[in-house]
Amino acid sequence: ACATQAILSILFNVQNTSEKDGERDNKGLSLGSTLTDFKSFTSSFPSDLKGEAIGASDDIRTAHNSFGRMDSFLMDESKKRIATDDDDVFHFIAYVPHGGADGKQNVYELDGLKSGPILCGAVDNENKNELGWIQVARSAIQDRISKYAATEIKFNLMALTGDKRMNIQSKISSLLQSGLEESDEAVGMLRADLARENQQREQWKEENERRRHNYLPLCVELLKGLAASGTLPEWTQKAKERVEKLRAGKKQLVE
Repeated sequence: ACATQAILSILFNVQNTSEKDGERDNKGLSLGSTLTDFKSFTSSFPSDLKGEAIGASDDIRTAHNSFGRMDSFLMDESKKRIATDDDDVFHFIAYVPHGGADGKQNVYELDGLKSGPILCGAVDNENKNELGWIQVARSAIQDRISKYAATEIKFNLMALTGDKRMNIQSKISSLLQSGLEESDEAVGMLRADLARENQQREQWKEENERRRHNYLPLCVELLKGLAASGTLPEWTQKAKERVEKLRAGKKQLVE
């Protein structure tokens, strides 16, 4: 859930947003009616109630669960436990630039486990451009990573960016309005880029569907078939050997 909350933290704090569907400038963002209404409704809430409101939103919960992995087994509630330091528990936080009424731009860390935003620093006047805030965010991220062991590599850095297809469509429209034809090479290259972006999203959709698919019945039938043919012990031993080989390789990599 912290990943969803990190995304929402960015969306709700990005400046130059439009309150109406489909209206945006080159640097702006349209939140859409669902998130716009939610932001307006919870704007006066304290931080803890905002978190409760996120969990109570049917639309947000549906979007979040659409990327969740299907659980093929039911877990006994009495056997659930709190994660310890030995478990791999990952947490997502966000970094956003935000300018005040005085024109000064600051960078904030937004952590769903904190009671409010954390000031990371101000953007230097010399670097006050579209990407100048990244230098401040980079320093804060490096400071956080340095607190862990030098061998720790379980970090992931992601960016929330605009849809590349919209930018490509805008460029195509500009070229056509300037008098170029569809047969022009520049337009053709942009059309090819747009086709690749659409194909990539189809691939992402397929990957998400496969990730959420319940493969348990298939696995059960495969095990039954191997058992019936008498080859299950052989394949089980091969699988164990492969796992041990992978573990040994990871251990050598860490060392």
